[in-house]
Amino acid sequence: MPDWNSLVDEVQDAGATHDIVRRKYLKRLQQYTKRNVIVYYSAWLQKSSLARKGVSGFEINDLDKNALMATIYQLDRDKGLDLFLHTPGGDIAATESLVDYLHSLFGEDIRVVVPQLAMSAGTMIAFAGREIVMGKHSSLGPFDPQLGGTPVMAIIDEWNRATEETRVDSVRGQFWAQIIRNYPPGLVGSAEHLRDWAQSLVTKWLTECMFKDKDDPAACAKEVVDELGSHAATKAHNRHISAQKARDLGLNVAMLENDQRLQERVLTVHHACMLSLSDQPIIKLIENHNGIAYNQLYELT
Repeated sequence: MPDWNSLVDEVQDAGATHDIVRRKYLKRLQQYTKRNVIVYYSAWLQKSSLARKGVSGFEINDLDKNALMATIYQLDRDKGLDLFLHTPGGDIAATESLVDYLHSLFGEDIRVVVPQLAMSAGTMIAFAGREIVMGKHSSLGPFDPQLGGTPVMAIIDEWNRATEETRVDSVRGQFWAQIIRNYPPGLVGSAEHLRDWAQSLVTKWLTECMFKDKDDPAACAKEVVDELGSHAATKAHNRHISAQKARDLGLNVAMLENDQRLQERVLTVHHACMLSLSDQPIIKLIENHNGIAYNQLYELT
């Protein structure tokens, strides 16, 4: 018979009702796929008002490394990893660090599952896997980095336009001089560095993982970078890229609808996670199929 402390530990490990239900379906998914499962969910959709108030943590950041360390610990890495992503994106340095860490543990055996949205840096992480699992309802997004809330490609495009128009028309040059006068020092250079950084990471990950067996991995990666790394091509940073569009770009996308049993299990996990984010004071939910979680909460006032 367990003693009092053992019972307290057992109750705490079981968690609240949302946790019990979510973990039950995570375990059922893992039993079907025979692969490790980690969910990475941000509550930016459910708690957008908190983000507008300046509450941080919704984005991909360096604190996530601790969460991955906790959830990967004691997993059988030979079983690979199915990483669920639902995120608006975040810091490019943190993204690079997280991908490097995942590759060091699972190599190329990473399958990224996008039940709904993996935007910006979330899309970059998806490109670091060997396969992306999406449904007809799922979306990726452009990965052009932001600088002060402005797409860096928009800054670069504007600078190039100003340079060209000033060269051929002195009157337009006076107009552009008024605009460029408001640029902070180093703005264009910083934008170019961020663009090059993001594009080089995506190129590297695609050529070394998803496209490694193609006849010309570099050319395949360039097509993706030219389309999804270009503000001119995508028009908006929050543009939604469907599974079909991703497949048209040559990305290795497996459709959920092709495996009904997998689809049911994936969407049940997704819905359970979304309910948890809606009903609990959670900013970010990161958990494995064994119920090991490292979640970020906010204080209720």
